[in-house]
Parts: sequence; C-alpha cells; structure tokens
Amino acid sequence: MTIANEVLEVSGKTAGAELTRVYHKQHGIDYLWNADPEYWGKHAPVLFPIVGTLRDDTYHYQDKSYYLPRHGFARDKTFALKEQHPDRICFELKSDEESLKHYPFSFTLRICYHLEGSVLTNQYEVINDGEEPMYFSIGGHPAFRLPMETGRDFEDYYLEFEQPGTIQRWTLQNNLINTHPKPFLQGQKILPLSRELFENDAVILKHLSSGTCSLKSRASRHGLTMKMQGFPYFGIWSAPGAPFVCLEPWHGLADSLYHNQRLEEKEGIIKLDAQETWKKSWSISFW
Repeated sequence: MTIANEVLEVSGKTAGAELTRVYHKQHGIDYLWNADPEYWGKHAPVLFPIVGTLRDDTYHYQDKSYYLPRHGFARDKTFALKEQHPDRICFELKSDEESLKHYPFSFTLRICYHLEGSVLTNQYEVINDGEEPMYFSIGGHPAFRLPMETGRDFEDYYLEFEQPGTIQRWTLQNNLINTHPKPFLQGQKILPLSRELFENDAVILKHLSSGTCSLKSRASRHGLTMKMQGFPYFGIWSAPGAPFVCLEPWHGLADSLYHNQRLEEKEGIIKLDAQETWKKSWSISFW
C-alpha cells in the first residue's frame, strides 16, 4: 500500500501498521531501513500498549497479573485498512477476545500516515471503548539506513538537537531501566554516531528540552529532521554492526529495575478515561 506526492513515495502494510519504505523521488534515496533479518527484521514497528520491557514481562492490574511481550502486541497484529487517499493512509486495530487476555481494556488504535511536500506525519489515535479508565503507552521505532548513500560510512553521521542541553542517559540492565542515569551531553547539541554508542543497548533520554532532532552527515547534504514535541522520552538505537539507526519518540518507558509492576504506577503511562480519545503525532522532513 503506497501513498505519494511530488517528493516522497511511502509504503506501508497492514501487518503491524508498519511503514516499509520512504523513497525520495528527487534524491533517489531510500531512507527507511529494509528490514534485513541479518541485523533486524523490522522497518518501523508501532509500540503499543507498552514501550520497552516489563519486569518479568508481567504487570498487575486490579489484583490480576497479565503477560505482555517487549513493546506490546500491536506490532504483531494485522490492522484493518480504514482509509486510503493519494497522500494519506490509516490503519485500525480493535481489541478482541485474544487481546483482552493480556490487556483487559477495550480500545481502538488508529495509525495514520500523511504526506505534505517532503514531510511525513505519523499520527496516533487511541480511543477508550470501555466503561473504565485504560492505561497505555505508545511510541515509534523507525529505522533509517546508515549510510544513506553509497560511499559514506556510519561514523559520518551525527544527531543535532534543536538546542544545546545537559542531558543524562538512562541505561538498561536486562532490558529494564537502571535506577541512576549517567552523564551524557553536557551543554551540547551534537551527538556523533558510533558503534560504541550502542554497546550497552539503546540510548534513552528523558524530557528533552529540544523538540526536534536532525540526522545529518559530515559527508553529505542529505538527512532528515524529526519533530517530536510532546513526547517525553526519546530512544536512539542500532543493532551490533547494523547499517541503520532508530530514532524513537515515546510516550512510555520500560519498567525500572525495581518497579512494583502496577500498571497504573508505571512511569510514563497514559490514563485515558472511558469513551475518551487521545491523539498525538510526530513528523519527519527528508532532505
């Protein structure tokens, strides 16, 4: 399923409502990772109803315990195609008998992609179809090819945040958030990319002062800028030796090492009242 305009051609699929290709017609660049299973067999999964890993893959809600795999189940579900126009496409997932076994909330999840010039917008819409509050997290996990062009190297690239800041890095231990952060950027807005950066898994940042992050190269004029205002957490990740980097706007986090596993007390969790709707979007401009 493809949408396009004069600048971009974007493809997605009902499996996971996942983007599979972002092609810039004028530059001849495929920006999105091709999901080569040698490194990582995903392009840009949707993380819902949790982001990251639960302690013991389990949470407690109303005196019951439930199992959820890392990043939840949406990325492994088949969505319905609800809307398709030349420059916009929407997918929808509704709770069912199987999802209620692991996540006891009635919901509708809509994922929409919209093109305007060189900008791709990803909108999340969560509807609480139940009669009591629901709790959820949601986030993106898009992977971008590095290098974007032949003849370049992974280390040619860097991230540039909107403004300088002093930022701490939250590290992972057994896929859970450590209790104390480590110093990371000290009054800087430039983060050079290197293999060593990901030796201890993802870079996790909380409450960035910057609302944008650009992926740039010292050896090329091509890159991208992600706008993620309103997303309190940001992940940066690459698999060992892989030719891609993930830029991940999140509304939620993995459990901390000693979290009590209560869903409603999970850091970053969103409470959505009965019959209410929650919407949020992030966008990327490709240049």
